[in-house]
Amino acid sequence: MEELHSSDEFVKDGSVDLHGQSVIRIQTGTWKASLFIIGVEIAERFAYAGISSNLIIYLTSVLNESTATAASNVNIWTGVQYILPFLGAFVADSYLGRYWTIIAASLVYLIALILVTLSASLRSLKPSLCKYKSESCSRLRSSQFKIGFFFFSLYLVALGSGGHKPSLQAFGADQFDDENPKEKQHKTSFFNWWYFGFCLGTLAGVTVLVYVQDNIGWGVGYGIPAATMAMSILVFLCGTRFYRNKLPGGSPLTRVIHVFVAAFYKRNAPIPFREQNHLASIQEEEVLTESRRQLLQTNEFRFLDKATIEDELDLECKTTRNWRLSTAQQVEEVKILLGILPIWMACLMYGVVFAQSSTFFTKQCSTMDRKIGRHFVIPSASMQCFISISIMLLVPVYDRIFVPIAKRLSGNERGITLLQRIGTGMFISAISMIVAAGIEIKRVKAAKDSGLIDVPSATIPMSIFWLLPQYVLFGIADVFTMVGMQEYFYDQMPDTMKSLGIAVYWSVIGVGSFLSSILILVIEKATCGKEDHCWFANNLNRSHLSYFYWLLASLSLFNLGIFMTLASCYKYKKTAFTDTQNAT
Repeated sequence: MEELHSSDEFVKDGSVDLHGQSVIRIQTGTWKASLFIIGVEIAERFAYAGISSNLIIYLTSVLNESTATAASNVNIWTGVQYILPFLGAFVADSYLGRYWTIIAASLVYLIALILVTLSASLRSLKPSLCKYKSESCSRLRSSQFKIGFFFFSLYLVALGSGGHKPSLQAFGADQFDDENPKEKQHKTSFFNWWYFGFCLGTLAGVTVLVYVQDNIGWGVGYGIPAATMAMSILVFLCGTRFYRNKLPGGSPLTRVIHVFVAAFYKRNAPIPFREQNHLASIQEEEVLTESRRQLLQTNEFRFLDKATIEDELDLECKTTRNWRLSTAQQVEEVKILLGILPIWMACLMYGVVFAQSSTFFTKQCSTMDRKIGRHFVIPSASMQCFISISIMLLVPVYDRIFVPIAKRLSGNERGITLLQRIGTGMFISAISMIVAAGIEIKRVKAAKDSGLIDVPSATIPMSIFWLLPQYVLFGIADVFTMVGMQEYFYDQMPDTMKSLGIAVYWSVIGVGSFLSSILILVIEKATCGKEDHCWFANNLNRSHLSYFYWLLASLSLFNLGIFMTLASCYKYKKTAFTDTQNAT
C-alpha cells in the first residue's frame, strides 16, 4: 500500500481500505467500482421481484386469503421491509461500515430466500389447503405452523433487504468524490443508472420468475431468487479491491440527542451571535476527522445554536462527551434533519400511490384477457414489467438529453432542482390514478355488458393492455420522483449519515405502504357492511375500485400543493467547499 499524499489523486481522509489504511484514489472508486455495485443491485432486484411481485397471487390462490386481506398483508410486509433500512443504516453508519453491513445483510437475505423456497417446496412445510370451493378454507391447527413458517421466512427476507438497501446504494454513491467536479457530475448520473439497473432486475423478475411461478411451480420460482442472491454475493466480493470504503462516523442518533440535550441545558441563555460561538477544541477535532466537509452555519432553528454556548461549567468539563456543549457542526446536522422532515412527510402520499401497482393493479389484470396468440397467457404480475420498461427507456433520455438541455436553460448542474424533479413525478402519479379510475370503470362496464358481473373467475373480454397507460405513467413518475428522492435524501444528509439518507428515502415507500394498508382497512370497514357498496369486494367486478383511485388522485393533488409550498421555502445544504443549491 502506498503512502498517503496530499495530491488530489489520493484519498485525503475518511476513505480507507478494509483494514483502516489509506488507498490511492486513482486506483479505486468511480465507475469501475460502482459497476460491480450496480450489478449486485440488478441481481438483488431480480430476487426481490420474484418474491414481491406475485405475492398477492400466492396469498389469494395458495393461502386462500381474501383480496382485501391479501392486499393488506402485502402492504404491511412491504412497509416493514422499507422501514427496516433504518436499522441497516444505523448499523452501517455507526458500527460496521457499509461494506461489512452489505455482507452481513446479504447472508441473512440468502438464508431467508432458502427458507421461503423450502416453505413452498417441501410437503411438510406447505400450508394445508382446502380441496373444494364449497369449503370454508379455515386452517387446521396443524397448518398454523406451516403458515407461520412462510411468514417468518418472508419477514426474514425483509430483514435482509433492510440491511442491504441503504448500505449498497450509499456505498455506490461513496465511490464518487464531491470535491472532484468531474466525479461529482458522475454521481448525479450514478443515481440515474442505478435506477436503470434497479428496473432491469425488476423487469427480469416480473417476467421470468412470475412466468415460472405460474407455469412451473412456486418452489422453482422461489428457488431461482435464492441462487441469484448467492451469485450476487460473489460478484460483490470480486469488486472489493476497487472499492472506496469509509469508516463509520459514530451513532447519528447519539449526535442528534446530544444537540437537543445541550440546547435544553442552555435554554435560558440568549441566542448567540455568530462571533459568540465558542467550540470545545476536542469536539471540533472529532468532527473534522469524521467529515471531510464543514457545514456552513444557517439562520434556521436558531434556538439550537444555544447548544454551542460555552459557559464556566463547560470549561470545567473537558471530557470527550460533554452533554452540555455541542459543536456548530453537530447543530447544523440536526438543523438539516429538521429541514428534511417536512419534505419527507409531503412525499408519503407518493408512497401510498406506489403501493397500488403490486396489489390492486395485479388483481385487475387477473380478471382480464391476458392471451397473446392462442396459447401464451401473460401472468398478471408480469404487467409490472411495463413500469420497468418505461423507466429503462426514459432514464437514458433524461440523463443524456433532458439534463444537458435543461442545464443550458436553467444554469443548474442537474437541469432542474431535486425538489422540482420530485414534484413533477408527484403530478404524473396523480394523473396515473385518474387514468386508472377511468379504465376501471370501463372494465366493470365490460363485465356487465358480457353478463359476467357475478362470475369473478371468468375472463372479461377486455384486453389486459387497456391497463398499459397506468403502468407507463407509473414508470414516468418514478423516473422523476423515485430517482429524485434517492439523490435528494443522500445529497442533503450530513456526510456522516449518508446510509441514513437512503433509509429515509426507502421509508417513504414503507410508510406509504402502511398508510395504504390502513386506508384500505378503514374503507373496507366503512363500506363492506352494505350490499353493493363495498369498495374491495372479493368479487372485483362488484367492487368500487374506481372510487379508491379517484380518492388517491384527489389526495395526491392536494398533497402536491402542500409539497410545492414546502419546496418554495426549502434551503439546500451548504458546505465550506460547495454550495450545492440554494433555490428550488
